[in-house]
Amino acid sequence: MKLFYYSILLLAITLINSCTNPFAPKLDRALGSTGSIISSQKSIEGLFQNFLYSYTFKDTTIYGGLINSNYSFIYRDYDLSVDVSWGRDDDMRVTYGLFQNSQRLDLIWNNIVSMTEDSTNVIRSFNLTITFNPTDIIYVDGRVNLDLEKNDKGIWKIVNWIDESNF
Repeated sequence: MKLFYYSILLLAITLINSCTNPFAPKLDRALGSTGSIISSQKSIEGLFQNFLYSYTFKDTTIYGGLINSNYSFIYRDYDLSVDVSWGRDDDMRVTYGLFQNSQRLDLIWNNIVSMTEDSTNVIRSFNLTITFNPTDIIYVDGRVNLDLEKNDKGIWKIVNWIDESNF
């Protein structure tokens, strides 16, 4: 009789350990040792990758990590024929508004047009599609002219952004 109970117990333990719950899949370890798709920004390409992620996920935390504390953004107001600039706080507000008011942002980084030898200035072309709703879609093409700086931890940040787009 004892052998029967041990056999049932062994069978139950085997069945419990061999079952996989389809509603609780195993954690995907394919992300690598960092456990994140977010780059460390220790390379120029990492900075551009995080920029893409910030727009794709509409995440101001990622975006805020791209720009330096003394950051400035400059664009041309073609109606007034003047250059307009603002700092980090204004840029964060504008970007937050864009992220909140758009349904989808599709950013494509194209070729790097030019880069200084020390990588402190990068001009890169891009295509951006901003979908506010199915009947309100804006297409922006152009180039970003970025002055970059590497901090003491080796992380690249944007110091100045000159917008060279059609918008």
